[in-house]
Order: sequence, then structure tokens, then C-alpha cells
Amino acid sequence: MFNITKLEEIVNDQRDNFQKKDSGIERLINFDKYIETKQIVILSGVRRSGKSTLLKQFSEKLNGDFYYINFDDERLIDFSVSDFDRLLTVWKKSYQSKNILIDEIQNIEKWERFIRRIYEEDYKIFITGSNAKLLSSELSTHLTGRYFKIEVYPFSFKEYLIFNNIEFDKVSSSNRINVMKAFDNYLVSGGFPDFIKYKDEEFLKRTYEDIIYKDIITRFGVKEVVAFRKVSSFVFSNFTKRISYKKIAENLEIKSPISVRDYIGFLQESYLVFELFRYDYSLKKQFVSDKKIYVIDNGMRNIVSFYFSEEKGRLLENLIYIELKRRGHNIFFDKEKNECDFLIEEKGKIIEAIQVCYFLNEENKEREIAGLIESLKKNNLKKGTIVTYADEEEIKYDGFTINIVPAINFLTTKI
Repeated sequence: MFNITKLEEIVNDQRDNFQKKDSGIERLINFDKYIETKQIVILSGVRRSGKSTLLKQFSEKLNGDFYYINFDDERLIDFSVSDFDRLLTVWKKSYQSKNILIDEIQNIEKWERFIRRIYEEDYKIFITGSNAKLLSSELSTHLTGRYFKIEVYPFSFKEYLIFNNIEFDKVSSSNRINVMKAFDNYLVSGGFPDFIKYKDEEFLKRTYEDIIYKDIITRFGVKEVVAFRKVSSFVFSNFTKRISYKKIAENLEIKSPISVRDYIGFLQESYLVFELFRYDYSLKKQFVSDKKIYVIDNGMRNIVSFYFSEEKGRLLENLIYIELKRRGHNIFFDKEKNECDFLIEEKGKIIEAIQVCYFLNEENKEREIAGLIESLKKNNLKKGTIVTYADEEEIKYDGFTINIVPAINFLTTKI
């Protein structure tokens, strides 16, 4: 049982600090859409991606009319589900509100029962969390149909430009030069807000280590820590490549491919990495086929693993993948005779095919086009896209239209 006087002190202290928090640049979402609905709003994503800052932006739209608590606070380590009624008492003692903001709610077991109850009492609820599976399983069990989920990623390229006061909708040559310079930095440094703000590489190292130890090793009780860290390093080094659990286990001398699968699963649940499945009408074939691996942020990847300039093609592919995820697309890759990097699926049908190639030249152009055409034919599509560093062209090929677009165009204009 949590001491109510102590709880009141913590709650008041947290609210004061929260209101002083820098609200940063406004994220590119429709705030009114989420505020005006009764649904619970879930902000989920990797640590330090800006969830709490986005929560602060929501609080400002509420004009200060809200209750707030942050469970990522060592003073609340003994807080349990039975203490939520005391929390409500503390909140109501100060003033009356029907809006509740909760940071890092996954730290409290059975939190979803409290949220379900106050939802039924007509409270408007905003919560953040850093564990994908934990949130998903509890939401699907107790809160089905009662919430909107916003996945919060590090800054998009648009948000990066806004942060740096660079206009991206002007067509002047001088402005395009500024946008390209910004893109060169963004491609390598990524979009974690605090890293962009302070340019401190130690921030990315600390964030990675916090996720590894606090969000994974401690939370999931990982016993073979050395083996787990080997797998994490391996996938960060081999991002954008196809992976096999069996081959990773053999290469890293890990006893079982099942352990490798579990370790990568933990990394996914903490939003550090993402597995991309090969598209197949058979779900069984999707699951048993090799996957491709992508990472949350290029900047973090380059701090965790060694960076070589010749990897810019892989950085661009990773960047486009994360952008497609940010836009909420259901993504696959295609591999038959040739490969197509990304297929976009909607309602059981492939609606778009995308290749990514840093520079198109005589050596790779035929291969990239062949992979795209193969996917277009198979999925009855007439148009495809190749995203490049700077090339721009429209190609008519065998009855198909291929749009070759610079990455800055794709990232700033495509919806």
C-alpha cells in the first residue's frame, strides 16, 4: 500500500516538472482527431523518440486541464494496481479534471484494468509505453475497440527540416541545396530529437544501453546476456540484409536458433529492430522464409555498429523502410528470380512496389528495374517507384511506368 502523502508529493512534483518541459517542435499529427474522440490514445515507441514530448503537446491542447503521472520514476517502484484509487484521490484533491495523462504505464502490472474502469467513467485517457508486445497483448485483451494507437518514431525528415528551420516546400535552387545538405546529415545521424538538439553521441550510446538492460535484459529476465548482446550487435551490423535464425546461431555459436528468434523478438518488442517478411499468400511460408532486418534509426545504428561510407545505400533503404512504417503501411519484400525491396499491402492486395537504390548506374540499373517489373507483373500493377539519392526520371518499360525519384521528394511530398 503506497503512502498517500508520499504519493501526493511525487504527483505534484512530477506535474510541475512536466509543465516546465520543453514542448519541442509540434509533431506532424492531427491532434484534434485524437482529442475529440472518446477513445484512449496510446503513444508507443522506442525510448527517447519523443513520446513524453508528444504527450506534453497534447497537454497544451488541453489548456492545462489534466491529471498526470510518470511511472518511469524510481520513487514509484513499489506502486501497484491496488494503489490506483489512492492516485485518483490525490488527483481529485487538487482540482477536478476528466483528462488523464500517464507516462510509461507498462511499468505497472495489470494497469489495463484501471484504464478500462476509468474509461467507462468517461475519462479521456492518454498513455505512453515502450514495449510493443506488452501493450498489444493487454490492449487486445481488455481494451479492444476502445483505443487509438500512435506509433512514435524519431523525427521524420520533414520534422528534421522543421527543427532546423529549413523550408521544404520551396523550389528555389538555393533552398534545394540546403535541403540536400540536411538530408546528407539526416541519413547518417538519424532523427532522435535529443541527439539532433545536442549532437552528443553519448546520448545514443546511453539510450541503446538503457533499452538493452532496462527494457530487455531486466524485463525479460535474459540469462545468457553475452549471447543476447552478440545477436543484437549482429542484427545492427547486418541491417537491411536477409537473416536466418539457424545461420545466426551457427555463426555466433549460440546453442539454439530458438534463442536467436527470442532475442530478436525482444529487440522488436522494444522497437529497436523490425523484421520484414517475404510476401506470400501462404502465411506458413511467410513465417518460415528468411526475413530482412531493419533498425529504428540510422544514427543509433552507426553508433552501435561501425559505419562505412559505402553503406549509404543500406542507410537509404533503412530510412525508406522506417518512413513507410511511420506512415502506417503494411510492408513486405518480394523475392523470386529478382528482389523488390518493398511491397505495400492493403486489404489483402499489393497496391505499390518500391525499390531503393542510392545511385543507379550501368551495373545495377537493369537489376533494379528487373526486380521491380517482376513484382509489378505478379501483382497486376502498372506503376512502380525507385527511390534514389538524387536521380529523377520517368521510364516507360514494357508497358510499365517506373518513376525514379530523389529521396528528398519521396520523404517530403509522398503521403
